[in-house]
Amino acid sequence: MAALLFFFFGLALAMAVPPQQDSSQQILEENNNKAMLSRDVTLELQNHGQVIIDNGIVRVTLSRPDGDVIALKYNGIDNLLEIRNVQSNRGYWDVVWNRPNKASATDRVIATNFKVITSNSDQVELSFAKTWDPSDPSSLPSNIDKRYILRRGDSGFYSYGIFERLNGWPQIEVDQIRIAYKLLGDKFHYMAISDNRQRMMPTAEDRLTGKPLDYPEAVLLTRPRDPSFRGEVDDKYQYSLENMENKVHGWESSDPHVGFWMITPSDEFRTAGPVKQDLTSHVGPVTLSMFVSTHYAGKDVSMRFQEGEAWKKVFGPVFTYINSDPTGTGKPGSLWDDAKNQMRIETSKWPYNFVESTEFPSSEQRGSLSGQLLVRDGFAKYPQMWGDSAYVGLAAPGELGSWQRESKGYQFWTRADDHGYFSIDNIRSGTYNLYAWVPGVLGDYKYDNQITITPRSSTNLNLLVFHPPRQGPTLWEIGIPDRKAAEFYIPSPRPTLTNCFYNDSKLHIQDDNFRQYGLWERYAELYPHGDLVYNVDTDDYHRNWFYAHVTRATGSGTYEATTWQIVFHIQRPKQIGNYMLRLALASSTDAVIDIRFNNPSTKQPHFTTGYWSSGKDNAIARHGIHGLHWLFNFQVPSQLLVEGQNVIYLTQRRHTGEFQGVMYDYIRFEDVE
Repeated sequence: MAALLFFFFGLALAMAVPPQQDSSQQILEENNNKAMLSRDVTLELQNHGQVIIDNGIVRVTLSRPDGDVIALKYNGIDNLLEIRNVQSNRGYWDVVWNRPNKASATDRVIATNFKVITSNSDQVELSFAKTWDPSDPSSLPSNIDKRYILRRGDSGFYSYGIFERLNGWPQIEVDQIRIAYKLLGDKFHYMAISDNRQRMMPTAEDRLTGKPLDYPEAVLLTRPRDPSFRGEVDDKYQYSLENMENKVHGWESSDPHVGFWMITPSDEFRTAGPVKQDLTSHVGPVTLSMFVSTHYAGKDVSMRFQEGEAWKKVFGPVFTYINSDPTGTGKPGSLWDDAKNQMRIETSKWPYNFVESTEFPSSEQRGSLSGQLLVRDGFAKYPQMWGDSAYVGLAAPGELGSWQRESKGYQFWTRADDHGYFSIDNIRSGTYNLYAWVPGVLGDYKYDNQITITPRSSTNLNLLVFHPPRQGPTLWEIGIPDRKAAEFYIPSPRPTLTNCFYNDSKLHIQDDNFRQYGLWERYAELYPHGDLVYNVDTDDYHRNWFYAHVTRATGSGTYEATTWQIVFHIQRPKQIGNYMLRLALASSTDAVIDIRFNNPSTKQPHFTTGYWSSGKDNAIARHGIHGLHWLFNFQVPSQLLVEGQNVIYLTQRRHTGEFQGVMYDYIRFEDVE
């Protein structure tokens, strides 16, 4: 199959090598390739609690009945997974959950029931299931069925999980569901998560001998085995991706040259929408498949189940892909393009037609949706424009923008073209709301009616009109309404706290500078004697608006609130009437913004974002340029303004730690008509 083009590189290589190459070697390689492609898939049940599935390319050993992946044999390596780890700590599922107001528990999803679902020469599918054990305090109140599939000719295997709660089960919150693979530490040293985010990496031992920084995930490498890493910072959150980008990532070994990749062909089972950020691969070496997490969002996106609530969901399948360069001459990173190609192949096959569970619907059991989005804003530069590059998606019915906190159902997203046309295929049957937002346009769109998808249905919504929030012409604005703070001033990191993963001019990754460690500390260095003052008439937000409104360290182990100023002029302000201040946040972590007009000393602020929206996304500490999006609309009485110069004071009042703060997305001041 096409997935093996790179693994069986001999045929293509034979077409390109000089004529003097031994043709008999070519024939031998071609015959070996054909033999492996025609190998039956075999199943072997071991007496010592193991089961082995093998297709001649990859051999997968799982514990029985536990359902952990304990060995992966490929290309002469007996086990790609870390053999120094106990068997249960190599390839496994886990779930982090809690009862209301109780500490979190981790369920390692140790199955108790093993079953062969399918076993023939073309495919083996295995089930490792567990039922909820109320006597075990760490056992998640859910039945879980872990599935593994190995098919003929595939250079890898598929994994998925079926989670089910029954009626009457207790109230809980679920913060994380994932699969983790821990690879051979003495083999896998090159990590790749995107075209421009890849390189040789430090080791787990380098982290152990390093200096922990402000939180345990961030470590300053002080005594690395490779001296070129000395003085760098390593933090797994520096390698996060948004869901829509998180399609393939993994590691390469140089001897032999083998790649290990996690491929996610669909986002339908992930939580909190297309721009939710999450972990990928990181130093260990570790490769993850994150299905549910509170990263970059906080408990707002936890799966919350009420007492007695029934629920079922399928996570996956995802594809663990293993490839190699049979010539042994490839440079580190040379397997990445093949992994990307395999990702495209897997995406094109979605939804898979070989999954045996009836809980995973085939393409014939799904529907489609299409339409066109128009943006109509009478006070914008272009009063009517197509929803160019709009994010358009289906998610569970809810309020405007609720998709970014929705975690229990399925979501289906796409990007509109430059004329606002969108099409979503392979939608599971169910009832949804349609949501959308357009980069460069403030606000969220929601279609008025709920949409029901049935098998083979094709729904065309035709023209949809989005009226973004607006009450009058723009007097001034700061930033771009794109739900990120990337357009603002992002300082360079301290030279002693740099991760060179983002400091390679050859890879053109300056746009990822926000992922460097400790940037929040640069604020006090750049503004040592006073806080930020921004003049809307003369300043440029690219250079003069700091990317994060954070606290200030006092030098004595405490922190103080900071107050930013926006200076603007109004000629002949209204005597009667209102203005509108729209404040969009790209992130908020335990922060409250108090807003005052022209008097910073008023006892009560004129407006506030309030405690209820203080946020817990922690995106500042975790090097994300956004977390959850917030939009506040404040109607400003004209008597708060004066002729000529006016000042808005923005005070981030909470100051018990260095990571409390917000990242602004966009601020606009309108003349209400």
